[in-house]
Amino acid sequence: MIRVRQIKVPIEKDCEEKWIHKISQKLKVSIDEIKSYQIVKKSIDARKKELIYFVYEFDVDVFHEEQVLGRIRDFDVFPVSSSKYSFKVTGKETLKNRVVIVGSGPAGLFCAYFLAEAGFRPIILERGEKMEERIQTVEHFFETNRLNIDSNIQFGEGGAGTFSDGKLNTLVKDRAFRGRRIFEIFVENGAPEEIIYLANPHIGTDVLRNVIVNIRNKIISMGGEFHYLTTLTDIIVSNNKLQEIEVSHNKKIPCDVLVLALGHSARDTFSMLYEKGLSMKSKNFAVGVRIVHPQEIINKSQYGDKYKLLPPANYKLTYQASNGRGVYSFCMCPGGFVVNASSEKGRLAINGMSHYKRDSKSANSAIVVSVTKDDFGEGVFAGVEFQRRLEEKAYSLGAGNIPAQLYKDFVLNTRSTSFGEFIPDVKGHYSFSDLNELFPPAILNSLKEAIPYFGTKIKGFDREDAILFGVESRTSSPIIIERDEMGVSSVLGIYPCGEGAGYAGGITTAAIDGVKTAENIAKKYRV
Repeated sequence: MIRVRQIKVPIEKDCEEKWIHKISQKLKVSIDEIKSYQIVKKSIDARKKELIYFVYEFDVDVFHEEQVLGRIRDFDVFPVSSSKYSFKVTGKETLKNRVVIVGSGPAGLFCAYFLAEAGFRPIILERGEKMEERIQTVEHFFETNRLNIDSNIQFGEGGAGTFSDGKLNTLVKDRAFRGRRIFEIFVENGAPEEIIYLANPHIGTDVLRNVIVNIRNKIISMGGEFHYLTTLTDIIVSNNKLQEIEVSHNKKIPCDVLVLALGHSARDTFSMLYEKGLSMKSKNFAVGVRIVHPQEIINKSQYGDKYKLLPPANYKLTYQASNGRGVYSFCMCPGGFVVNASSEKGRLAINGMSHYKRDSKSANSAIVVSVTKDDFGEGVFAGVEFQRRLEEKAYSLGAGNIPAQLYKDFVLNTRSTSFGEFIPDVKGHYSFSDLNELFPPAILNSLKEAIPYFGTKIKGFDREDAILFGVESRTSSPIIIERDEMGVSSVLGIYPCGEGAGYAGGITTAAIDGVKTAENIAKKYRV
């Protein structure tokens, strides 16, 4: 197989006929000599707004491959292998009890999938509801502001990523093809095939919900077992080795191997685990606001006059403030919604969410500022408490609703009273507030420096009626549950993984870490 890169096609002329013609030119062969080809990657080159290209990479099968490669001197043409991911069970120890996985977000779900496929018949515990009920509970919360602390945007089948944009892009190199296999499983269970090759793939919350249900049913068909509304409340340890677990304060389950795929909002569970002896440490993270613009101005800035020929545009922005803080966009949602993502009474946190078509009129993104121990202090849970204080302030500012403010009023330290030329797309109640009351000066100053700078990169980013919402506090886990090179915690038999344990930052990286955890279990145990 030959990899052919840098096949550029003007967006107005994009079609299969153009692809194969350019492939034949690149390989210096006739079209008849091409047996087959498939898209490996598709991206957009919009550096020159007057001439925007789709840029493709293809894997091409040709007659006389060695001869073709022998006469080409082009860095964008090279041979590739057709290696695939392989999951192997090489462990020698026999498990007395089934593996228990806590959490059904991407880390827990894909750990369960590969263990189930290998015959381990894992048990998955989820403190929230199964998808069908969870959707109704979340919608009820948006409408009434009545929070279910166990089933919400953060907790429930599929994890926090279920109510998000469903972005799958990652900077992790996929040399073992784990990511590729994860994407294939998504597609096999209802995700669009394009996620395998798009440079910035996403599924969208509406499609992802159905995909998660299909993956759940597949795991069950392979011997897995799901328990919903079931919270890990205790672990029983003897001689530094796990013996059994307690769930929902009323049931004991014998357990040799426990996978902690908790997600970053399971603060009560982290406290219990720390009290029981798991080694943890705090880590840096970031906090800030969500900023909302009309999607059309982002499209025009990124693509120019040809924006209607292209999907909704996204952006990625970074800035180094004069006080040394890093400021950056995070979880940008084209054509999306700001959502109330709270999970604790009296505290308010937000996130962004998009459907597959990204067809709302709003673009939103978190604009966040890095925070360290200099901000939140020493102690394993100092970062958690810092988040909680911000979330309590946000709840108070909005009187239980999401606090909102126009950018011009944010600059002037004035409470807003109305929106400007556009109305944002929001899931949940909101109230006008002054977000200057929310953050310490270092964070406020960083935001007020960064947003005008971002306006030099995207025209209209710092428009007066851009809308800020607070608080974006759950960008990543503020703690790490320490583990060794085999993925085992300081208590033997416990495997921390995914975003909540501090080892991932998004759907794909969390899923990959879940697969790695399954691999580590299969290296030690057999069924």
